[in-house]
Amino acid sequence: MADFHGVFPYLVSPLDPAGHIRSEVLGRLCDDLIKAGVHGLTPLGSTGEFAYLNNAQRAQVVHTTIEAAGGRVPVVAGVASTSTADAVAQAKAYQKRGADGILAILEAYFPLPDAQVESYFRAIADAVDIPVVIYTNPQFQRSDLTLDVIERLAAHPRIGYIKDASTNTGRLLSIMNRCGDNIKVFSASAHIPAAVMLIGGLGWMAGPACIIPRQSVELYNLCRRGRWDEAMALQRKLWRINEAFARFNLAACIKAGLSIQGYDVGDPIPPQAPLTDDQRKVVAAALQELD
Repeated sequence: MADFHGVFPYLVSPLDPAGHIRSEVLGRLCDDLIKAGVHGLTPLGSTGEFAYLNNAQRAQVVHTTIEAAGGRVPVVAGVASTSTADAVAQAKAYQKRGADGILAILEAYFPLPDAQVESYFRAIADAVDIPVVIYTNPQFQRSDLTLDVIERLAAHPRIGYIKDASTNTGRLLSIMNRCGDNIKVFSASAHIPAAVMLIGGLGWMAGPACIIPRQSVELYNLCRRGRWDEAMALQRKLWRINEAFARFNLAACIKAGLSIQGYDVGDPIPPQAPLTDDQRKVVAAALQELD
């Protein structure tokens, strides 16, 4: 099992008006994030608008990220579908392209019982030879991962990580207590990363790390060294970014922040809308305050 830890930015998916992936922009962003010290990259997470991309666009995002990373940091590629067969096909294709891990996401149109939720994630893990991070986000998923399902999946030899975006930090502690060393927990931006690190988390996968990578890495390092007073002082400063992220559309917020920083990532994919001028000023003010 690979040792994933630290800060994994959820990458945006830059598109031009015709729907083509802006590979040069994405490649530059990946390179800059790596130079800023991030520990890995996650294309096709929530901030990557995976639900709005077709399979060709998704494949291009993953390919571009792997090429830009060049083996310097692990790339954990998002796999999402309503269909088990399609999710398995994506996972196999991304492993073949060189992904170091899979972030497994369940898209559900109809609610699913626990057995079918479990079978979806198990099928993905059975299909690849690389580590799988299971992802749960009750705000967006019709069928969530229960603690019982997580505990059973944690016994799978390739499922060693979970990213939980429930906003319930007590749930994270329950996962740790139940699963022990079988599964390691990544925080989401919905949690307070320093608090998750304090209870035993090993890092976070989150969109805001795209626009504040150096500060995110600094926060992680302070937590790892047990310098909790300094970590919480920095966490309080960074929380304004998380508040904006939660307040506005996910991709629109991070794309606006990157645009302010000089990355031509384009607008979020319709029917999502870009931030209004007033909303963009909130993001700009938060970034300026950190600078």
